[in-house]
Amino acid sequence: MVDELDYLGELDPDESSGAANQIARQLRAAILTGRLRPAEKLPSQPDLAKHYGVARETVKRALDALRAERLIVSRQGSGVFVRAQTQRPVELRPHLEAAFEREEVTIDFAGFSGETLQGALAEVLDRVRAGQLAPKRIAIRVMVSDMGVPMAIPARAETGADDPIVRERMERIAHRSLDAIVDQVHELGDLGLVESATVTVRQHSASPLFKLYIINDSEVFFGFYPVTERTVAHKGEPLAIYDLLGKDVPLFNYQVSDEDTSHGTQFVGASKQWFESVWSSVAREYEG
Repeated sequence: MVDELDYLGELDPDESSGAANQIARQLRAAILTGRLRPAEKLPSQPDLAKHYGVARETVKRALDALRAERLIVSRQGSGVFVRAQTQRPVELRPHLEAAFEREEVTIDFAGFSGETLQGALAEVLDRVRAGQLAPKRIAIRVMVSDMGVPMAIPARAETGADDPIVRERMERIAHRSLDAIVDQVHELGDLGLVESATVTVRQHSASPLFKLYIINDSEVFFGFYPVTERTVAHKGEPLAIYDLLGKDVPLFNYQVSDEDTSHGTQFVGASKQWFESVWSSVAREYEG
């Protein structure tokens, strides 16, 4: 059975986080990316200990951490199982890392500024530069709202109306994130680390209300942007605005399964159809 655990990876002896933390991280990634599915039984503690070359107590500490995160559950006399939860908020990064283990990587993103996409990609792209991940081709499409035109959100809180001053601030944030994504991905191609690396960005005039990630045409992450009132600085003066809360927004994961009628398969299909419809109609090229 040990040979069957290669998908869990190995320990890095040079990493300072400790064996238990590394094991917990690799098991967590396997659960969040669907390699270990809801209600599936985990390998036994002796098998995990043998695979990683550690004591069973080390494995137990790793499992305790996952149990505290409510990712796994123990059943007396039966073993440890992935908790049977569906459409729970998940972390994006492990899924991106799994996507970049393939030769072909495609990511379609629709949202506000691309700031969270840049953050999620940063560490994954660092691993490509370090040779830890080696895709051959990367193709990313980003579709965001054009802050150069009037928007319902963001807005000035005092009036609840569109304000060019508010949009200019958001436009700077968006341009910084989008330009960084383009530069970082293209750099991989320029360095010869991948055969092909492309990023295409388009904008549209609709207000951003949600974010959508489509990864390798088989997995979707979806989350809503809550609207919140907060105060920002403009030319040294406080300005109350209605803003979009993008960071740390819960994302819900949907995956294509073998069943065409499954909820996940249908959601991924509808997401792809929506993205293509907007991309090919009202979205226009980003000029940077």
